[in-house]
Amino acid sequence: MQIVVHLPRPGSPEGDPPTRRALLEAVAAATGRLVAAGYADDADPEWAAAIRQYEDGWIRKVVRRARGVHWRRVQPLPGIGVTHDGASVRALLPGPVGDLPDEVRRLQVGGTDVADTTEERDDADPAALAVALNPAVTMTAGKAAAQAGHAAQLAWHAMPADRRREWTAAGCPVRIVPVPPAEWQAALVRSGVVVRDGGLTEVTPGTTTAVAWW
Repeated sequence: MQIVVHLPRPGSPEGDPPTRRALLEAVAAATGRLVAAGYADDADPEWAAAIRQYEDGWIRKVVRRARGVHWRRVQPLPGIGVTHDGASVRALLPGPVGDLPDEVRRLQVGGTDVADTTEERDDADPAALAVALNPAVTMTAGKAAAQAGHAAQLAWHAMPADRRREWTAAGCPVRIVPVPPAEWQAALVRSGVVVRDGGLTEVTPGTTTAVAWW
C-alpha cells in the first residue's frame, strides 16, 4: 500500500507542514477507511479483490511525500484521501510494486520527518481508535505513520462487529496516545492489537512498534 502525504515547505502558499501527531492520525484513518471500503457490502469488485490480495501477504506500507503539482497528480489515483488537523494524506489502492504509476514511483520515500507538538487537546471522541507507538523505538515520521496504519488495519478486523460498524460510520478516526516508557507494558496488556514489524526498514524484525485499543 502506497501512502502519499502532503508535505509543503514551511511558509509556502500550500500552507505549513502538519505536526507529526496529525500526520500519523491521518495516515491511520485513511488506512482504516480504505480497508473498510474494500469490505463494504457495496464494494467495487476491483477494490475488494485488491484489498484481499494485499491482506493475503505482508501488509507492507510505503509512505511517500509530495507537494505542489506532484501532490495534485496523485489525487485521481484510486484510493482514499483524508484531511485531518492540518494533515492531508492519500492511501492508494494496494497493488504490485512493479505496477506503480509513474506519479507515485517518482515520489521520495525519505524526508518525511515533521515537528511534533506538545499542545494539549480534547480526545473525547468516543468513536476514535487509540494508537500508541513504542516509546523505546526510534522511527522517522514515515515509518511511524506506517505502523499507525498497520494498527488501524489490524484493529478494523479485530474489533467486535458493532464497534467496527461504529468506527467505520464515524470515518475511522484515530488518536495517537503518548505512552511513557514505564507504562508501555501495561499498554501491551490492555491492547486489542499489537503490531510487530517485519524489519524491512529502520527496525529489527519482530520489533513491537505499535498497539491499539478501543
